Parts: sequence; structure tokens; C-alpha cells
Amino acid sequence: MAPPKSAADFVDFVNASPTPYHAVATSASLFEAAGFTKIKERDSWASKVKPGGKYYLTRNGSSIVAFAVGAKWKPGNPIGMIGAHTDSPCLRVKPVSKKTANGFIQVGVETYGGGIWHSWFDRDLSVAGRVLVKDDAGNFVQKLVKVDRPIVRIPTLAIHLHRQSNFDPNKEDEMLPIAGLAAAELNRSAGGESEPAADAEGDFSPLKKITERHHSHFIEIVAEHAGVDAEQVVDFELILYDTQKSCLGGLNDEFIFSPRLDNLNMTYCSVMGLITSLESTSLESDTSIRLVACFDHEEIGSLSAHGADSNLLPAIVRRLSVIPGVSPSSDGSYDHVEDAAASTAFEQTLSTSFLVSADMAHSVHPNYAGKYEGNHRPEMNKGTVLKVNANQRYATNSPGIVLLQEVARRAGVPLQLFVVRNDSPCGGTIGPMLSAKMGVRTIDLGNPQLSMHSIRETGGSHDVEHAIRLFDSFLGTYGELESKILVD
Repeated sequence: MAPPKSAADFVDFVNASPTPYHAVATSASLFEAAGFTKIKERDSWASKVKPGGKYYLTRNGSSIVAFAVGAKWKPGNPIGMIGAHTDSPCLRVKPVSKKTANGFIQVGVETYGGGIWHSWFDRDLSVAGRVLVKDDAGNFVQKLVKVDRPIVRIPTLAIHLHRQSNFDPNKEDEMLPIAGLAAAELNRSAGGESEPAADAEGDFSPLKKITERHHSHFIEIVAEHAGVDAEQVVDFELILYDTQKSCLGGLNDEFIFSPRLDNLNMTYCSVMGLITSLESTSLESDTSIRLVACFDHEEIGSLSAHGADSNLLPAIVRRLSVIPGVSPSSDGSYDHVEDAAASTAFEQTLSTSFLVSADMAHSVHPNYAGKYEGNHRPEMNKGTVLKVNANQRYATNSPGIVLLQEVARRAGVPLQLFVVRNDSPCGGTIGPMLSAKMGVRTIDLGNPQLSMHSIRETGGSHDVEHAIRLFDSFLGTYGELESKILVD
């Protein structure tokens, strides 16, 4: 069976999103196309956010939250939420990256998250991220950059010089990418291409000039792709990425071969689940709010101003919980929220809401089946996986499983269950963290994949559609189902 169109659309999403900043920008463009209005945390929402409306906001350019308010919303009503994350293990360019060794130009990088680092060797790598530039008016502006050609590479040592069976490179000394030859760079400069002009004499610079911290040719390439002069580049946050594109594969295109499946797969499915829910289930009779939050920094613990362990989601839910409902009178006015009611609306909303923590799951590996618990071996293209852990590394419990079963039944999509072996460590998600922080009922789930945290991962092409339909059903029906599956 041919893969659904959503699989090819997801591939396009990944290829456009080499960094969290790009993933947020690509998601925002999808919301804009679906009629969502951009709002800001720093503004008052009193006259902007109303029942029947669709909105999104970003924080730091690397986390995004979008929501649609049911037309029959009342303060204290439930919010159906899906949480995912935009980041993946990677290598990030250091603040001072300028290095040379034995005739090679090198770029200093820092490991981010728990990557399978040997998979980054001998790949055609480039850089992407955000650049802070100074415009003609003296303002500092963020610009997204994606250099589309390979400019760096981490070469392995020839087997003749390293005959050990294991390959465990030192991450500081042996994972330095090469970017060119020093002699070629000297010839380039001698040919009339000089470094960017220095600051005017006497102009104090608290830090070393950016061309002293990074190779000048590197800065020029970044500036070119930012559409500015090299002298305008003030700072940047750049990530190395594999230039080999995500694609469908397998004899019947049943696989997705791709970087960053963990967790752009769930980010994309969450975004599209919200958008499609508005097409399949109108807001007109909805008493709830449908919300999707995609956070940065999950791979390093989420403890940041824009991670899941920040105030981002609680602060937004608090503001949404007191949005006045539409008055039943024919004039379309809004109900007045009494102070007493408003004081408990946040707590009421939390107690009636539900969070789906969406992070990729492990598919059974045919060559290492013994690493999986015998009765819990998820398969690709057999549906989204509900993740269970008795020690609360996952937040799933029986009421949540019952709810998702009913949601999946209505959507006509399969589900699977996963538990780790007792002698195996268990990964973590944002689920338990947000469940504890907010007191919200939560379930952990994700699509099955192989090679998690490798530079190239493998997932099922049909599971993209499974998850989108599941999230569509959850967001569109949670307002109705909330009271039917209640365990206080």
C-alpha cells in the first residue's frame, strides 16, 4: 500500500527544519495558512483572545504554542493539550570556534543532548540556525540561516591506524569537524579577499571581534545566507546538520529515512492534528480549548526559560482559563467573570484538562529483539505507541489508556503498548514533569522508530497519518469525553 500524502508532507517539514528555530518557523507558517492569528505573551489578551478564535505564539523563536478556543467555552472548562519538542541531539558551534591543526581549518563544536555520536562521522555536514545582525537603524534583528551545501565534515581514522573493535571517540578532541585547508584560505586572502573591516579606531568591543572568534570565511558564508554583510553579524547560534535529505524508503516506501524523527515527527503530527481537527470537528459546539505546545530543550532536561520545565505552559493555561465565554443573549456579548470565579478558574481548568505527551517510541529491532520485553515489541506502521512505566518515567495510567482507546476507536487507528525490560534503563519525557507541575492527567505516547538519537533514524511512513488522525480525534472530542472518563 502506497504511503499517505502526509508522509511526504512530513518529509518536506523535516527538510525545512534543521534546527528548533526553523521547526518553529515552519510550524508557524502552517498555522498562518490555516488562519491562526499570531499573538505575543507580552501583550494583553483581553481584547484579542475570544471564543471561536485560533491563535499561536512563540518564545525564544524555538518553542511554539497554538490553540483554538471553542465557541461555547466558559472559564474553568477543560483544555485538551498535546506536548512535543522541537530539539534533537546535535553538535553546536562553540562561541569561539576558530581552530587550526596540521594544515586544516577546524570548527569547534559542543555536543548537545545524548547523541549516537559515532553516526556523525563521515557525513556531509553544514550549519543552520539563527544569526543576530545589526541593521542600518542600529537595531539587532534575528535572521534564520540554512547553508544548503556541505561545508564541514568529521572524518574517521583509517582502519589501518585504529584496529580496535569498538569506536568510542573522545568528544572534545576527536570530533572536531574540518572545514578547509589553511593553505587554501591563505591563498584566498592573498588573492584579494580580505577579512571584514575592523571596527573604527577607538570603538570599544567587550568581546573579541567575531572574526577573531570564528574563521572569517565561515562568517562570510553565514552572512551571505542571512542576506547581510559580514560586518553586520554580531552573534549566532548555529547547529551542524546532515545535508542528506529526509526521504521515503523501503521496497514499498514503508519507511522514512530521516534526521530528527525524534522529535519532529511528533511536532509535525501535533501541529497537523490541531489544524485538521478544526476541519473535521467545528469549534461552534466545543466547550473546550484545543492546544498544542512544542518545546525546546527536552533533550537536555527541559530546564530553561523556553523548555517544558519553564512557566510557558502553566502561564498560558492560567491566562486561557479566565477567558470570558460568549453570553447566551443574542447580542453576542461576553460573560462577565466574577472575581471569585476567576480566582479558581485556573485550578478548575487544570483538574478537568488532559495532556498527551508526544515523544517518539522504540520500534522492535529485528537484530536485537532480545533487548525488548517479550510482550511489548512495537512494530512500525502498526500505530502510535502508548508508553507505560511503573516508576513514572512515563505518566501513563489506566484512565489515560481508556481515554486514548476511545479516541483511537473513533479515529479508526491502531494503538500499541510499550514497557521496558526490568533490566533495561528507561528514557524520560516531558510528561511526568508537566503532570507534576500542573496536576494535569497525562499520557505518554509516540510513533515507533529505530536508531533513536542517530544522525539518521528510521520510522514508518504510515504512522505519520496514524498520529495525525489520533491527535485530530483527541482534540476534537476531548470536550465531550472528559466527563465520561473521570477518576477523582
